[in-house]
Amino acid sequence: MSTRWYPIYQRGNPQLRVFLPNFWLKLANKSGHKQPENVLQFVCSIQMTKYDVKNYLEKIYNIPVVEVRTRIELGKTKTDPVKGYVTKEDDSKIAYVTLPSDVKFKFPDLFPVDAEKKKQDDSKSLDQAKIAFKKYLDRNKSRPGTPSWFSL
Repeated sequence: MSTRWYPIYQRGNPQLRVFLPNFWLKLANKSGHKQPENVLQFVCSIQMTKYDVKNYLEKIYNIPVVEVRTRIELGKTKTDPVKGYVTKEDDSKIAYVTLPSDVKFKFPDLFPVDAEKKKQDDSKSLDQAKIAFKKYLDRNKSRPGTPSWFSL
């Protein structure tokens, strides 16, 4: 299902047409309630149905899908404190996709950093900051109450 208009006829042979869907899926973090490891939460286009979500995942990404449940999340409303008008964010559709029980999903680590190296770098910078602060205190021992930006 698409809301885009395509030309019915194009000059030349063969008639080349590319049908692009207006659908999109965004994998969302599991916030709030604890979900099993084989249940994924997607934010999707409001026009998508359960069958569209299932076909999208199976045909494009080759993901086996057992069940799809959807709900519509209402957008937040806010009142402008000065002018008094009300604004509302767009509604969104949330799809809960259940995978087979033998399939476990773990969020990918997009920015992998070696934890030990990060800890070592943090301790090194902390030691440098301590040394610099000690030098600052020793330098300004005779001038109590003078701001740090005021120096000779």
